[in-house]
Amino acid sequence: MPNNMLAAIDLGSNSFHMMVARVVDGRLQVVDRLKERVRLAEGMDEYKNLSEEAMKRGLDCLALFAERMQSIHPDDIRITGTYTLRVAHNAQHFIERAKQLLGHPIEIISGLEEARLIYQGVSHTQHTQGRMLVIDIGGGSTELIIGEKYLPMALTSRKMGCVTFSKQFFSNGKASEKNFNAAIFEALHQLEPILTQFTTLHWHQCLGSSGTIKTVKELLLAAGGDGQITLAGLEHLKQQIIQQKYITELDLPGLTDDRRPVIAAGVAIMIALFQGLGIEHMEYSDGALREGILYEFASRQEQHDIREQTAKGLADMYHLDTHQASRVKTTALSLFDLVATDWQLPPDQMRPLLSWAAALHEVGLVINFSAIQRHSSYILQNSDLPGFNQEEQQALATLVRFHRKAIKAYEFSPIPNYDDHALWRCIRLLRIAVALHHRRMDEILPHIGIRVIGDTMTLVLPHRWTENNKLLMQNLEREQKYMKAMLWELVLEVV
Repeated sequence: MPNNMLAAIDLGSNSFHMMVARVVDGRLQVVDRLKERVRLAEGMDEYKNLSEEAMKRGLDCLALFAERMQSIHPDDIRITGTYTLRVAHNAQHFIERAKQLLGHPIEIISGLEEARLIYQGVSHTQHTQGRMLVIDIGGGSTELIIGEKYLPMALTSRKMGCVTFSKQFFSNGKASEKNFNAAIFEALHQLEPILTQFTTLHWHQCLGSSGTIKTVKELLLAAGGDGQITLAGLEHLKQQIIQQKYITELDLPGLTDDRRPVIAAGVAIMIALFQGLGIEHMEYSDGALREGILYEFASRQEQHDIREQTAKGLADMYHLDTHQASRVKTTALSLFDLVATDWQLPPDQMRPLLSWAAALHEVGLVINFSAIQRHSSYILQNSDLPGFNQEEQQALATLVRFHRKAIKAYEFSPIPNYDDHALWRCIRLLRIAVALHHRRMDEILPHIGIRVIGDTMTLVLPHRWTENNKLLMQNLEREQKYMKAMLWELVLEVV
């Protein structure tokens, strides 16, 4: 793997980034970086719809990235979307066009997952001492994380970014005291729910990543500073901006053209962060989301998947019957391996999903057994699941939602990056595994054969076993009826 190229593409609210790197001795060796300012959030209207102009800017940028991607194996590329693509009502329209252009799926990650990956990027690329506070100001959101070494302890994503705040508080183009104060007040309001948690954890070092914080550092250096960002320096910078009156006419040493429209909002957010959290000084970190994506990507390839840890942590949290979960998981995966080729189930995508669904299908027992499939699905859909993107989380909740009882197909929703047929077929495998382990006993199952042709599934069962396990046979016969209602055929062949 040391010679493999990995690529991370970050579809941010202000800029799109692409990073290409090799992993050498456990560390990233960056070989290429591409960046285009597309101002995606700037093109989102009051109804949270992206304009065609904003989408075109994004697609034009991705056309350049697509050319660079040609020399990298598709399995070694990960593309993520953040705040604007999380909240825009017509984001899926852009995502589908982008997928066609890139020939690669796009993952939309939650704010907390974005924060976790940012922390991984910073912690793996920066020399740190003790507990640290990491802050990343993006175009649409700001992520804050407190952690030690590689372990985050508290994460949050707040709805305040340099692009969205520019539209909200500086849309008249004036760098006035009034506009600054309104932006600072709103940022403090956004921080209020997490202040107690974050101020009581006590950090030793504060690191900031992202273009806004890098620009502020450069502006302070150009003004004679030492590279440290302080509240006094931010207040001085604020007054410099106010003195020049108009955003479009800002002329400060170290300020680039692409940062000019959003710097006032960025400084306002930073002042609120320093005031609210009591930050004395901040240092800039080069590591951020893209580095975090690549380190996590490399970790998955080495079979250290954070999603496995998440599934285990959830099982521990809800005190699941791990023996039963293991029985169902083993059977479901055995069935999967026997039919994956005939059913054209992509193993890298669907096998882990089925494994997690089997391991976690009973989390809803914490509520009650009645409608457990609904309770389990709700928990998985709405929990914070580190390592899972939004589509993976939805697919996991979907499998668990249909693991028992009558199948209400109208409750099934298509999921981007997943084939409907593959999801339904994995649901069928999970249902069979659950039905076969109804008695919750070890060593009760014989060797079971399985054949599939189209949507017809045949289970081959030993005659003696069927005679001695009539309750389990009733479960399978009930499954026949449920599947028949879906126009699927389940054949029970007794030999």
